[in-house]
Amino acid sequence: MLARVRAGDTAAYAELVTRHAPVARRLAVLSGAGSDADDVVQEAFVKAYRSLSSFRDGAEFRPWLLRIVINESRNLHRGQSRRSERELRVVREDVHLVTGSDPADAAVREERREALLGAIRTLPGELREVVTCRYLLELSETETAEALGIPNGTVKSRLRRGLARLREALADV
Repeated sequence: MLARVRAGDTAAYAELVTRHAPVARRLAVLSGAGSDADDVVQEAFVKAYRSLSSFRDGAEFRPWLLRIVINESRNLHRGQSRRSERELRVVREDVHLVTGSDPADAAVREERREALLGAIRTLPGELREVVTCRYLLELSETETAEALGIPNGTVKSRLRRGLARLREALADV
């Protein structure tokens, strides 16, 4: 498909956008773009399109695009440590819970999920990004490494540290 895009087939690029926009938007939100997530994703797709000539043949498009999304999110909100409630609303839409018929069980599950998301938001950026990519976006280790521009071993060590911090933070939940 990328060969068609490089040849000027705009319909092929529209297909790539349609295929990858939802995960790119979730990543933008979870990376701190909040209400600006759509703008970040749009800018990432524009930059990706302009940079297709430098895209390595045989590489996967999704991790490459997600790396651009992460960089755009970082550029948008450098140094911002707090996330808005809008981020949580998007995560609620995208993370599907298996709800039972018992309202008490549903309330407990919702409370645990909110605690988990809150704990993820308190992680340092480098740990939060790895946990988000691996578990909320369900990227493989290799895709996570490519998206973040770090070695696989760094993904593993950051994931281990991030999960340890989450276990500590959620010990009482």
